[in-house]
Amino acid sequence: MVGIVGYGVYVPRYRIKTGDIANVWGADPNIGKALGVFEKSVPGPDEDVATISVEAARNAVKYGRIDPTKIGAVYVGSESHPYAVKPTGTIVAEAIGCTADITCADYEFACKAGTAAIQTCMGLVQSEMVELGLAIGSDTAQGRPGDALEYSAAAGGVAIIVGDKKPVATIEDTVSYTTDTPDFWRREGEDFPSHGARFTGEPAYFRHVGEGAKSLFRKTKTTVDDYDYFVFHMPNGKFPISMGRQLGVPPEKLEDGLVVRSIGNTYSASAMMGLARILDIAEPGSKIFMVSYGSGAGSDAFVIKVEKEIEKHRGQVPTVDDYIERKTYVDYSVYAKYRRKIVALG
Repeated sequence: MVGIVGYGVYVPRYRIKTGDIANVWGADPNIGKALGVFEKSVPGPDEDVATISVEAARNAVKYGRIDPTKIGAVYVGSESHPYAVKPTGTIVAEAIGCTADITCADYEFACKAGTAAIQTCMGLVQSEMVELGLAIGSDTAQGRPGDALEYSAAAGGVAIIVGDKKPVATIEDTVSYTTDTPDFWRREGEDFPSHGARFTGEPAYFRHVGEGAKSLFRKTKTTVDDYDYFVFHMPNGKFPISMGRQLGVPPEKLEDGLVVRSIGNTYSASAMMGLARILDIAEPGSKIFMVSYGSGAGSDAFVIKVEKEIEKHRGQVPTVDDYIERKTYVDYSVYAKYRRKIVALG
């Protein structure tokens, strides 16, 4: 069985409070409470998906005490790659010391591109095509000024190294559920995405996450009671709680992964960030049920068991909580400048 042999995260230092965004647009200053997102991470002017991915990957390599020359695949999932034509993965691979004898590609499937990369790495390791595979979910998410997305669209990255020797957590099973549901999109050359407003909820997020979860329950012949932790993709703080309620998940089994409240929706890193936060604290033997979601639309569901090996690796790199607590607040004008929302005309 393959599993996670190393993982690492990175969250930019800067934060903006959702109430400050609301004040600029004359919205309800308590919108953060309604959304379940009280502040979000903001990438600095010198940060993008490439730099965020490199930091997360370096943490993963250090955490797992991995020789990067043993990594045979590097896949970076994102919907905000810095180049339309030029892979982010090659930048990451060279920055962390991989050899040129690797397979490398960028993935796109909205917010589940990172988990799709995990599944690919699982297949490559299981087939013995590579010894180790590096899957990254990373984003500097976009939100049109004044749009609902602006209150949650954030930045962050998670890197997971997949292997079959001494995993800190075993990936016991995975399934996916996919349909052509156009709830969210961004055409080539457009600065900001469009979305179907309420359409993004019931026929999109809840259908795909719910069906993905039920499919994995059926395949593994398990129920909610067999798991200690649950992680669902977090576009905001309300959707995963509502999804848990629909599936009968006790709120306390969701609580530890709800990082969206403090850093916002990190898109391709969202579910993976919740998973990383749980891996930071979970005891060996704990069972984790994770379902990612990507607009367009699809979900990837995983059953993950924490192994005793994890105790040998803790303390090597910053945890999710370390990055959450490391923050500097900015006002809307600085946020707009860093996110290049102000465009010079003429």
